[in-house]
Amino acid sequence: MRRDHSGRWLAALVIGAVLSVLSVSGAGSALGAPRPDRPLPVAYDVRVGILAELAHPGGNLPGTNDFGCRPNAVHPRPVILVHGSGGGRQTNWGALAPVLHDAGYCVFAPTYGAISDIWPASAIGGIGPKVDSAWQIKLFAEKVLAATGARQVDIVGHSLGTEIPTYWLRYLGGADEVDHYVSLAPYWRQGPDSDDTRGETIAQFRRLLGIPGPQWPPCPECAAPPRDLDFNAAVRSGTPYLPGIRYTNIVTRDDEIVTPYTAGLLPGPRGTHVTDIVLQQGCPVDRSGHLALTATPRAAALVLGALDPAHAPPVPCVPVAQPF
Repeated sequence: MRRDHSGRWLAALVIGAVLSVLSVSGAGSALGAPRPDRPLPVAYDVRVGILAELAHPGGNLPGTNDFGCRPNAVHPRPVILVHGSGGGRQTNWGALAPVLHDAGYCVFAPTYGAISDIWPASAIGGIGPKVDSAWQIKLFAEKVLAATGARQVDIVGHSLGTEIPTYWLRYLGGADEVDHYVSLAPYWRQGPDSDDTRGETIAQFRRLLGIPGPQWPPCPECAAPPRDLDFNAAVRSGTPYLPGIRYTNIVTRDDEIVTPYTAGLLPGPRGTHVTDIVLQQGCPVDRSGHLALTATPRAAALVLGALDPAHAPPVPCVPVAQPF
């Protein structure tokens, strides 16, 4: 099993998008945010979020990170989108963010794990030490809960973003703060990979250079992971699933990063609620790869159905011939 190159794929897309923006005048105005009281346009293309970041460096996608948003009775929980390795709050969610907004959710998306707060490095997340990233997700979720008045949030994570929140839930006191947990391209059966190595290397350089690590607030609700376990093992120790949370794993057979794709299919033990979905089941013509899983109409409908099973929309079958 391997999962080593998602950051490289995204970097290649960013470079291509940069060239596109440089060659097209007025790209920024074309991506201006519509009025929030109107439906947002949805383009099922992973490049949309990258273009948004280039047009509005360090900004937020329309319909996201509105801390004045108040959840409604139909969708009482805000949704937090947690990007993958090399992603960010805009680059990862150009399609799914407006889908969720238009469905009536309060949508929030952080960029975590960036190694600098200076753009463009600030837009490339999921790079730093994983424990630091889990703390960032914890603090962001607490900010969302405080601002919206909600008791719980729902999580939609992609790739690395399926793993990081689990550490928060298991060891940083978040277990009671999440109701639905939707994972796109998870890798529950996989051991340490390049993300672990990179994060540990950054932490080691930080120590060697005498650079202090982040200072986190007191956490009486936190619990230490089992002794001598690295991050990967701590997340998966026993099971990554917790009772009381509804988990949905959505994978694609054409995943070129998580291989085999079945690394993301993991049933839960007694007392947990876990649903595993293969994108191509009933729709072999959707050949979406690792990145495109965040931007295909079929996956978007499956996410909506996972978050609100009582009002699940029809799940379309649209041919997708390329991984992105």
